[in-house]
Amino acid sequence: MVRATNAVASHRRKKRIHRRAKGFVGDRKNHLRLTSEAVMRAMAYNYRHRKLRKREFRSLWITRIAAAAKMHGISYSKFIHGLQKAKCELDRKVLAEMAIHDPSSFAAVVGHVKQALA
Repeated sequence: MVRATNAVASHRRKKRIHRRAKGFVGDRKNHLRLTSEAVMRAMAYNYRHRKLRKREFRSLWITRIAAAAKMHGISYSKFIHGLQKAKCELDRKVLAEMAIHDPSSFAAVVGHVKQALA
């Protein structure tokens, strides 16, 4: 009797793993055992870093807002407190973009915040 290898399914499985390993260097891209280990590890790191990316961006926005607020003579914490008192609903992402690309409108927001704090 002929030996059954289930060639179609096994080839599909190998192809799926190798497709995910595209761009890997060395034996990690073309030896099945090393490839599957590398892909599993990469997928685990990928999951974790999708969560971390959100934290990292938020801290970047806070740093940018703090630097821009200091240039206008107000600390970051007072600036955020003033935004809450002024009932301004701009989030940190928008404020950071304003601080970089539109300093005049950020200065207007700072003025509004200073009035709310006074």
